[in-house]
Amino acid sequence: MELHSTSATSKNIQREVQEEEDRPSFTNHIKAQEPSIIPTETATGGKFLRRLFTILFYLHLILIAIFVVFLTLYGLISTSRNHHFQPLKFYPPLLTSTACSAIVAFIWQWVTGSSPSKAIKAAFWLSPLLTCAVGVLLVSVGSAQSLAAGVVAVICALIQSLYACWVSPRFEYAIRILSVSTAFPPAKTIMLVLQSIFISILYSCFLVSGIGRATATRSSLNVLFHSVILLSMAWTMQVIKNILLVTVSRIKYMHFACGTDIDTPKAFRHTLKHLMGSICIGSILVPVLGVIRGSARGMKLVAGDTDEFLFSCANCYAGMASTLVMYGNRWGFVHIGAYDKGFVQASSDTWEMFRNAGLKELIDLDLTGSFCFLSGVAAGAICSLASGTWALAIHKSYATEVSIYAFFIGYFMCRIAMAWPQACVLSYYVAYAENPESVRFDSTIPVHLDELQRFQA
Repeated sequence: MELHSTSATSKNIQREVQEEEDRPSFTNHIKAQEPSIIPTETATGGKFLRRLFTILFYLHLILIAIFVVFLTLYGLISTSRNHHFQPLKFYPPLLTSTACSAIVAFIWQWVTGSSPSKAIKAAFWLSPLLTCAVGVLLVSVGSAQSLAAGVVAVICALIQSLYACWVSPRFEYAIRILSVSTAFPPAKTIMLVLQSIFISILYSCFLVSGIGRATATRSSLNVLFHSVILLSMAWTMQVIKNILLVTVSRIKYMHFACGTDIDTPKAFRHTLKHLMGSICIGSILVPVLGVIRGSARGMKLVAGDTDEFLFSCANCYAGMASTLVMYGNRWGFVHIGAYDKGFVQASSDTWEMFRNAGLKELIDLDLTGSFCFLSGVAAGAICSLASGTWALAIHKSYATEVSIYAFFIGYFMCRIAMAWPQACVLSYYVAYAENPESVRFDSTIPVHLDELQRFQA
């Protein structure tokens, strides 16, 4: 009788444990972290906003598909009447850039995973050189538009070079934190990356057909057509990247915080089913707020403290940017994946946690975001050089457009491939901020914090 009772109790315990493991929101851990009181109106409003943005994203995909098909058919009709557009000289270089971007992106993320030191140094030193080469290519085209684009590219290359020199003392810590956080990537990560890249290739090729036909129409609305297609590409590629980022963040965060391993396909399905609204919102806000914060930092550096008026304006703008970033930052994607939070709540919670843990300055100095951005710029520049040189050789008037579009395709494709290393670093910081005493963390962050304190003293 006693054995029967023990066996029944054991089965009940196993069943309860299994139920806890199968819960997608990991209830026990969430209860320890989420605020105890959430206003009903706020929760309801956030849920409505997430559903609204999910609907808007899928609706935008349908509308852009209709728009591209319309442009393609209209372009075919107009091309049959006047033969100024030559598709065989426009499409091959641009479609080649799509294939080139996929190859470069996959190789870049592989180098990042296998040798973080080489990847970081290559991103910071190759990016300005390749951007400058793109600028020279555009200037050599000879048109007014290409000259303007080339000058912008050369100026950007100069800024990147100065930035690389300025942050070079931080390379050692950036390499260390990237190595530690990506030491054990989630299972089936490569398959997830390949799947994301493949979807991005199909989408890019589809949009390329619209871009070409918009060029063929020679309408006064060409600039508007191209802008709509590029904005759609930017939002969709950001969403694809952040789906991968949130999925890997969920897995790595639970590993760092709880020592729990989650099945990758299961986490991916959960992201698609429950978190698309937050991802769609974050995919718009993070780039916009990132530009605002970056421009605020640049303005503050340029203003210095010599001119009182400029100094006060820069301080005011920087203060506004710091306030905005509290409610929209990339660190929030970790809590979206781990706790199924809304984007604004996740961003403010993680930022507050960094402040309480004394990590805010360390987060401000982190180079992971810059590394991923410059990796994308380098990949985009490689694609731009490959396609632009080809277009310049066969049809000079197409070289500028092809080079610019190839750059964007290469940039976004590389950012998608680099989402998993970035997710690992973000998860490492957030999990550390929640429990710095955990035995799952080494001395990387504490040692660097001590170094920063000694430097300030």
